[in-house]
Amino acid sequence: MPNFRPLLAAFAMLSMVAGAAKAAGEGPLPPFKDDLFSAKTVIESRDGGDYEIVDYQEMRDINGRDQEPERRVKSAYVDLAPKKLQVDETLSLTSGPLAVTRVGQAEGASFTVIFIHGRDGDRRLGANDWRFGGNFNRLKNLVTRSGGTYYAPTVKRFDISGVRQISDLIAAAKSASGGHPVILSCASMGSFLCWGITREADAVKNLSGMLIMGGAPDPDFFKSAFHKAKLPIWFTHGSADKVYSFEDQTAIYDRLHKAKYPVRFTLFETGSHGTPVRMTDWRRVLNWLLTQ
Repeated sequence: MPNFRPLLAAFAMLSMVAGAAKAAGEGPLPPFKDDLFSAKTVIESRDGGDYEIVDYQEMRDINGRDQEPERRVKSAYVDLAPKKLQVDETLSLTSGPLAVTRVGQAEGASFTVIFIHGRDGDRRLGANDWRFGGNFNRLKNLVTRSGGTYYAPTVKRFDISGVRQISDLIAAAKSASGGHPVILSCASMGSFLCWGITREADAVKNLSGMLIMGGAPDPDFFKSAFHKAKLPIWFTHGSADKVYSFEDQTAIYDRLHKAKYPVRFTLFETGSHGTPVRMTDWRRVLNWLLTQ
């Protein structure tokens, strides 16, 4: 029989940290390279800070951050400690086999984060330590240092079959963790699956919150089981996104916020379609989602 004592101890530690951090208005995840990833300038704010426009400059945030622009971030942004907890595996789910990269323990996670890539992506995108300004490496460190588990699956179809696979992954992660929180995040076309999940009542019961990065808008979200449950959602978007307009997503945010729904929005000024994957502050987002 596996020894769960270290995992229970990790969760107990996370719970204690969460209590203290929540009282301070932060959350359960302690700082990790915040000076490099969280030091952003807010140039406009409204709704008590729920909607923010953040300064983004390509020359600084790509060329100044990367050793090879858009290919390899400078080493200061990366800590490879989670590599010893990282495996590629294929899960046998009710909907069929699903290839994933898992970072963290298979059972007993204090919380779980799932990232869904966009078109032409696969599990390697969300597991890449060196691309996207090192943002996925930071996510791995934030999750594993707090006893959590991170999944980056390969999604081949962005339709109902993909929704069923991710619904099964959510259920499996929830069960394996012993009922601890599961956060779903989706980028670009991956948002189709996030929105599909919001309509699945059983999947919604297993979720604690959701992050949409540069995603498509979903006007029918207001009819979903996720909306009915009032689970928190955070949007991040680039103002110069030519694939999905930020104005459409902002309109959804405004409607939700007016109804006092738990929602937040970060807009990266001049950012393109891929900017949210590089610039989203994972610690800030996860701490908010986990404490709602």
